Amino acid sequence: MERTEWDLVTKPKLIGFLIAAGFFFLLVMVSEPGFVFIVDHANLLFHEAGHPIVGLFSQRLEPYGGTLGQLVFPLVLMVSFWRQGQSLSFAGASIWFFENWLNIARYLADARRQELPLVGGGDHDWHRILSSWHILPYDGTIATTLQAIGWLGMVAACVWVGWRAWQDRNRPLPQADFASAAWL
Repeated sequence: MERTEWDLVTKPKLIGFLIAAGFFFLLVMVSEPGFVFIVDHANLLFHEAGHPIVGLFSQRLEPYGGTLGQLVFPLVLMVSFWRQGQSLSFAGASIWFFENWLNIARYLADARRQELPLVGGGDHDWHRILSSWHILPYDGTIATTLQAIGWLGMVAACVWVGWRAWQDRNRPLPQADFASAAWL
């Protein structure tokens, strides 16, 4: 896969990104743990769509389809933005991808209790998955690990944007950006 050079992360872009990321992190922290209302309702659509898509290929793998479904869409965006060299879009899609891990951890932690409401009733995906692997008693430990991965991934995306800005600090602006940067 080819990738073009990363676009510039200027100081105004960095500030805008960090403000948006800060608001998003605040939203994540004040939301119900592992469920950001607007974002995770959208993720739920991808989750539910993943079940029948994977189920077309394998009934045995169908329970995995939900989690795969909610991870694939932001991952496809990440790859697309990476290939186009769009720094901030790549970082935003990365944050979305890793925020999903918090939601997955929430669902996985419920595997034994099965208290979370399920869309359309049915079986609890993670109960089925962890039971088939004979690791159901470790649902909480696995969920904690996924939650840590989610937070680390989101923070790493922000750190990467800061690093990109540092790398770009002496790079000249492309011609098209001179006019828009005149007010700086």
